[in-house]
Amino acid sequence: MATAPKAPVKKAAPEKTVAAKKAAPAKTAAAKKASPAKEAATAKPAASKVAAPAKKRTPNPAFMKALTLSPELSAVVGDKPLPRTEIVSKLWVYIKANNLQDQANKRMINADKKLLAVFGKPQVSMFEMAGLIGKHVK
Repeated sequence: MATAPKAPVKKAAPEKTVAAKKAAPAKTAAAKKASPAKEAATAKPAASKVAAPAKKRTPNPAFMKALTLSPELSAVVGDKPLPRTEIVSKLWVYIKANNLQDQANKRMINADKKLLAVFGKPQVSMFEMAGLIGKHVK
């Protein structure tokens, strides 16, 4: 004999959970009233942490090392050996002075003749610019 499959039976929720849900907001309201006292007690130690002197960061010496520039790059930023950070800064001065940022998308740089020799393509993203400079420094 084959028996018919039983349908799942849903149980009614016990009345205790409904009463507990109604009581829960009263507990949170009481906790909210007590929280300003807790905040006042914890505010005093936090103020002493703020008064501690901040440690000054020292730059990584590798970033400050003067690098020899290729002739193409030195035509844009100058002849003297410069750290990588200064090279990027001087490139941005050149880009802004010659209005080489793309007007529609400011993240793109349109290369003129000097920058075309450095980048190797007519338009470069500002994010890939630092990688392309690496080929022109030693």
